[in-house]
Amino acid sequence: MTDGPEPISADALRALRQELAELRAERRAVAATLRDDNPVGDRADDADELRRADDLDRLDREIAGIEARLDEGAAAPAPSAAEVGVGSTVTVRFEDGGESTVHLGELADADDPALVTSDSPLGSALLGRRAGDTVTYRTPGGPMSAVVVSVGD
Repeated sequence: MTDGPEPISADALRALRQELAELRAERRAVAATLRDDNPVGDRADDADELRRADDLDRLDREIAGIEARLDEGAAAPAPSAAEVGVGSTVTVRFEDGGESTVHLGELADADDPALVTSDSPLGSALLGRRAGDTVTYRTPGGPMSAVVVSVGD
């Protein structure tokens, strides 16, 4: 990633907003099951109460993380047409001469076969690169390289 805030692609933004809505709904459901006072109960009830309190803490952390990422994305400039970043469309030429145009994103999307996540080997190698740069990255079959042909948004 770059030194500044990273933009969020439209697809990743929708996915993050959906996940945030689901986490908030789950948090409301868990919070509604917690006792407000200290009624008589057995140890199993107390253990269940502690587990739900832990669930609330976990949900609060996940919600805060997504909200922070959304804030960062809102503050980020649009993807550069000169340098690869999250949200960029990049054409690369592989060692075998084949070319492919990929979209660099944060979240995997089965509906977008051209999406390369920024934390994948190729995606992380492309971050910060410009047209004409050669990148090297690891694959299960060994190291590979590709040339950045063009960068767009």
